[in-house]
Amino acid sequence: GTIQGASNRSGGNSEPVIEVPDQEEEQEIAQLRKRVEAAQSKVTETQLQLPNLVASWEAEMESPEAAKKEMWEILQVKDAKSKGGAALRKLPDGSWIAGGRNPGTDTYTITSPLAAGTFTGLLLEALPDPTLPNQSLGRAPNGNFVLTGIEGEISAPSLKKPLKIAFTRAEADYAQKGYDVKLLLDKEPANGWAIDGNDPKKRVDRKAMFIVDKALTVPADATLTVRLVHQSKFAGHNIGRFRLSATDAEPALASLDGTGGPPAAVLAIMKTPTENRTPQQRAELEKFYRASVDSPLRDADYALAAAKAELEKFERTIPSVMVMKEGPVRDAFILKRGEYDKPGDKVSMTTPAVLPPMPKDAPLNRLGLAKWIVDPANPLTARVWANRAWENFFGYGLSKSTENLGTQSEYPVHPELLDWLATEFIRTGWDMKAMQKLIVMSATYRQSSKLTPALLEKDPENRLLARGPRFRLAGEIVRDQALAIAGLLVPKIGGPSVKPYMPEGVWDETSKYGDLRGYKADTGDGLYRRSFYTIWKRTAAPPTMLLFDAPTREICTVKRSRTNTPLQALSLLNEVTFVEAARGLAQQMMQHGGTTPEQRIAYGFKRATARDIEPAALKQLTNGFAKRVELFKSKPAEATALLAQGATKADTSLNPAELAAYTTTASVLLNLDRVVTRD
Repeated sequence: GTIQGASNRSGGNSEPVIEVPDQEEEQEIAQLRKRVEAAQSKVTETQLQLPNLVASWEAEMESPEAAKKEMWEILQVKDAKSKGGAALRKLPDGSWIAGGRNPGTDTYTITSPLAAGTFTGLLLEALPDPTLPNQSLGRAPNGNFVLTGIEGEISAPSLKKPLKIAFTRAEADYAQKGYDVKLLLDKEPANGWAIDGNDPKKRVDRKAMFIVDKALTVPADATLTVRLVHQSKFAGHNIGRFRLSATDAEPALASLDGTGGPPAAVLAIMKTPTENRTPQQRAELEKFYRASVDSPLRDADYALAAAKAELEKFERTIPSVMVMKEGPVRDAFILKRGEYDKPGDKVSMTTPAVLPPMPKDAPLNRLGLAKWIVDPANPLTARVWANRAWENFFGYGLSKSTENLGTQSEYPVHPELLDWLATEFIRTGWDMKAMQKLIVMSATYRQSSKLTPALLEKDPENRLLARGPRFRLAGEIVRDQALAIAGLLVPKIGGPSVKPYMPEGVWDETSKYGDLRGYKADTGDGLYRRSFYTIWKRTAAPPTMLLFDAPTREICTVKRSRTNTPLQALSLLNEVTFVEAARGLAQQMMQHGGTTPEQRIAYGFKRATARDIEPAALKQLTNGFAKRVELFKSKPAEATALLAQGATKADTSLNPAELAAYTTTASVLLNLDRVVTRD
């Protein structure tokens, strides 16, 4: 089998995926599906009346041709402004052209008086102009534009608040591939309508209309406000010249060509006597009536469409997980001398002869392979996992070659232990948490890490496990531990990726057209979630994680390197996450650690290291704290600057100079070797 699925360059999971709703989400989906079923039943019941409804409609129409009329009226725009600072200028034909500054993203706000009556839609005309790049329609250097949103509202003295316009239908006379005008209505801020403005053959007038579901009542002295939004990932792709028109025609009869009423083909059917119409003509007339005429059936259709849309909208919020899907089985051959154009004997799928065969009745595909991998008779899987789990807790695996546990790997230092762990893993039903609990509760793991000269000489790497393991923690754990000690860590489980603090412009160069350009950190809990949930850009990992030897994730990395460098200490001392964590620990010390500096520092030390502080260390830290208090009292601005680091606010009930001094002391504690080291 092969993996089937298209790449997704715009972010998110790539197909194939499966949705993984929780219990509450499943209940909501069930309720929404019931609404869809009820709406579908109403449509089925109402459409039985369709022939009678069509006959009544025809009888009410005095003259089908009279229904046709010019429907679009150019708006007499009074004002047009650019949020990004462009200069919008009105031309004699009622259009507006943008000049001057061309910002990366922009929103044009247009206001116009609107006659009392009804409003059903807008017509946007994008027009080429000799003054625009490439004499095209957009302001980008290539002459293109990407319109990502259109918003409207009607205000009037008689209205308590502006009436929001909800466009439900969008059509254009042309759209660039992948940039359909309907994308303006999908609520995704970066999706939009583009028109191949870089193609000289396509630099002609373009039209797009945006229609409401039901006609809106316009009171006297009303003002229409329209916003044209440009928020695509392509900088400067703003419309260059445009014109707006409005209509009060029946929504379903709106057309880009500006005439309403039934089309010519439908008029021809209506002129044919009822008894002479073919079944195809009757079906065509009913189709037009159903889509274009306000009736109980169209109301039922709209209700069904709304119910389906609500269900689809909710389903899009359900988390998804990428999975593998079987592709077609391709023939495989032994290649003569390894040359691809010289196939030899045809071969079929099976397992290597030195390993157990496939389980009975297992299919020869990925499902069968998965069953073979976790078959209790397979001696490999459980041993590989047990060896890797051991490395996570002891620094080294029972066989140091965790990334390649095969014939060329290091022989296990305790082979019987590795065998027992593997069989125990299988016996517990592949329960990873149970195995991790077993390891950390073992006497071996809970030993003291105290090192004697005799042990160092006999076992420098602790392969014989005569003492507790000692090694620097992984970067993710260093960060999570600092937040937990400070009382800032958010223990929530699950949810989308979060955006903690990052250096300014961290991904602007490596994500020129990606969704991480202009990275902005979260403003709430996302700053303090476990590092496991941090958004991760492959090939450009979070800088602090790289300092602590996290892999880039360009390739599968089983064994991480483990280094200790000055850059790690600089990060722990200066990065905003750790400075804020130090202030959080300082507040814990002042609020819960007692009343004297000695009590508070001892409390902070135990909170950070899980052990009591030694008298000499306590004295040294207390003396340093006293000096820093005096320093911050004499320089209150420096205390204020230190306490202002991070999104959380300092406790204003605490003395600023003391809190700043305790923050510096807490920073020393968080940088202790025994805090960032499994000791």
